[in-house]
Amino acid sequence: MTAYTQPIYVAAIFFVILAFMLFIPWLIFTYRKYSYLPLSTTLITFSFVFYFLTALFLVLLPLPEIRDTCSLQKTDTQHYSLVPFQFVANTFENSGIALSQPSTYMLLFKQPSFFQALFNFLLLLPFGVYLRYFFQEKKYWKKALGFTFVLTLFYEVTQVTGIYGIYNCAYRIFDVDDLMLNTAGGVLGFFIAPAVLELFPSKQKVNAKAEKLLALDEVKAMSVLLAIIIDLFISNMVVQIVLNMTNVNEVTEIIARTIVLFVMFFIIPLLWGGHTVGTKIMRFHYSSKVGRVETNKRLFKRFGAIYAMYFITVIASTLNNMEVTMDSPYYKLSVFLALGTWVIFMILTIVLFIHIMLVLFSKKKRRFYFDEASDLYTTRKK
Repeated sequence: MTAYTQPIYVAAIFFVILAFMLFIPWLIFTYRKYSYLPLSTTLITFSFVFYFLTALFLVLLPLPEIRDTCSLQKTDTQHYSLVPFQFVANTFENSGIALSQPSTYMLLFKQPSFFQALFNFLLLLPFGVYLRYFFQEKKYWKKALGFTFVLTLFYEVTQVTGIYGIYNCAYRIFDVDDLMLNTAGGVLGFFIAPAVLELFPSKQKVNAKAEKLLALDEVKAMSVLLAIIIDLFISNMVVQIVLNMTNVNEVTEIIARTIVLFVMFFIIPLLWGGHTVGTKIMRFHYSSKVGRVETNKRLFKRFGAIYAMYFITVIASTLNNMEVTMDSPYYKLSVFLALGTWVIFMILTIVLFIHIMLVLFSKKKRRFYFDEASDLYTTRKK
């Protein structure tokens, strides 16, 4: 069982790392496409990533301990098995199973060759289910057959080439039975997929809800949050580039961040019809609903509300980093000031986190403080 459990364990570790890296990009893609997060689509997509990693590691692991795998094998080692249905002969050979005696059929479950064949058949069966979800209609079964065959061929070639030359000899054989069993399992999965996919909303229902949200001109709070995350990320990247090109000190950094935030959250939307870079990516913009001039005034208020949070962190950081010697009469005061600043900063962080959670789960009853303070509204209408 270790031969199966270890690859699954390794795949789980890789999946957690990969999911962490892909989650924000996935949210951006999903909210940009659907205007909301379809849990079914997210579950199917991420489960596909986990399945694909698991299947790959089951095929490749465990890896040989040394690259010179030729030294571990006899000179006449066979790296190919090109006889179809050899697994049938291997299963019945010396098994004691007689087709004329049903009482011997249970011996089938004691044959390693049988379980090896069953594993290869089941390995790509889920792949067929995923293909049916992506293709939707049964008429695309030939495409499913082609994709499944190409994938299993990729597995076999990867093995027989020693992972494309990493090992100087193949550590697993190229088996035509594996090609047939994997492909058959994938095709069967494609045809039985509707029984599994009934548990999830169809792609048509997901698209219908997306069209409804677009018609209602509804922008989810998560879209707004992702837009500002994108804007802040780009702002930070620009600031880092500027600081790397200049003499870095606290004053320079404050000036650079102030200018970049002003451009990102006021100048760009002012010239771009209420769009920031983030809102453009998320496919919405800001409007006051009472005219362009009033919108521009409120855009400045929004910048002010966002900048205020940054300014508070600057003040807190400055007070917290004040260096006063123990001989100074102001030493005790500096300690209490640093402690008080830290406490206030932590309280603000907790309050901001709670605020974000309340907005995200309020079902449009609340707005983010910077939108509420500026009285701006999100819209997808041009």
